[in-house]
Parts: sequence; structure tokens; C-alpha cells
Amino acid sequence: MVIRAIVADDQAVVRTAFVNLLGTQDDIEVVGEAEDGVQAIRVAAERRPDLALLDIRMPHKNGIEAAREITRASNGATKALMLTTFGLDEYVYDALSAGASGFLLKDTTFPELLHAVRVVAEGNALLAPELTKRLVAAFVRQRAAPVPVRTVEELTAREVEVLVQIAQGLSNAEIAARLTISDHTVKTHINRLFAKMGLRDRAQAVILAYELGLVVPQGKRPDSLPRP
Repeated sequence: MVIRAIVADDQAVVRTAFVNLLGTQDDIEVVGEAEDGVQAIRVAAERRPDLALLDIRMPHKNGIEAAREITRASNGATKALMLTTFGLDEYVYDALSAGASGFLLKDTTFPELLHAVRVVAEGNALLAPELTKRLVAAFVRQRAAPVPVRTVEELTAREVEVLVQIAQGLSNAEIAARLTISDHTVKTHINRLFAKMGLRDRAQAVILAYELGLVVPQGKRPDSLPRP
């Protein structure tokens, strides 16, 4: 399957570089470009891409606003992958909350970019890099967010374990190996916890895990974490 993508960045040189890089791949087709958030929303509506590669900081409408509108208008069919120059961009948490499925620095390597595009286009979240986990953890701590309506008591002990592994960036296969269960069982637990907690994807799952205190920045296991 060919991944149809659009690229939005207000810096023409950067935008052209990403377009040219993605264009070298047989399984990726760039179907549109935009220089700001407003254009990105319009191009996404016209071209209906599988993925929108969006710079977080753009004029008129930033990448976060664009991601929110693009994912909402497409009912999640178009995935949003965010780009930023700043390693501690204050909008990373908001981008994930707005519906983005991944986050990359602009100085990422070519193989990392291609991997991210393919992972996000497949409907998964790019959460494995340690940078992303640190950013999400930092900004969840800093936000004065209301106490979540959802509680850990709604999940079984095994579902909590799986949620923690997701938040730590593990794939289904890695979770299965760590918990000594089958891939099929992992998928069953994920489907159930997503349904119970009203989660759309792994990005929302990682945010919830931090907000509920199941994962802490230093990787310490909270005493209250249920055990299977």
C-alpha cells in the first residue's frame, strides 16, 4: 500500500527537503504541500492523505490547531505526525492531546523519519523514543489538569500492566515477551482497556498512564500499581 502524505512547514527549504526525501520511497507519495496551518487543513480536505507531516510552529494556524482539525474532519483517517526544532517544545503534550500520533525533531535522521511515517500511517503511535516519553512526562506534571474521570479501578490488573508497557514505548511483541503471554492476548487486553477508557490510540494511552500516575519520569514503579 502506498502512503499518501502531505507536508506542512512555513520554511520552504525544510518543506522541500522533507518532500524530496519522502519522494525517494516507493511506498510513500507526497500529494500536497502547505506553508501554514490554514493551507494544511485545506490541502488535507482536498487530498485526503493517510498522513499529515506538520510543523508545530506555523503562522495563521499552528500545527496543533491544524492537527486537531485535520484528524477530526477525517474521523481519524488522516494521521498527524508533528515536527519541531525544539527538544523541549512546550506544545508537545498539547499536540498529542489534539490527536497527533507522533512527534519528531527536525534534525531526525532519514531512517528515523521514514520509520515514523510508516508507523504512524499504519495507525500506531510513535512513542518508543526516550525523548518523547520524557516530554510527555514533563508536561503532564506541569499542567494543572483536572482529576481524570477515569480511574485505574476500571481496569483489571493485567490491563494495567499492559497500559504501563504501552506508556514505556513497548510494541505488542515486546509486551508479550515481557509479560510471558501471546501476541493475541496482548491485543485482546489492549482492545479491552481502550474500550473501557475511551482511548483512540496508543498516544492517548500513554497520556492517560502518566495522568493516572502509573508511570513516573524516573521509571519508578508506584506502590499502588496493581499486580497480576
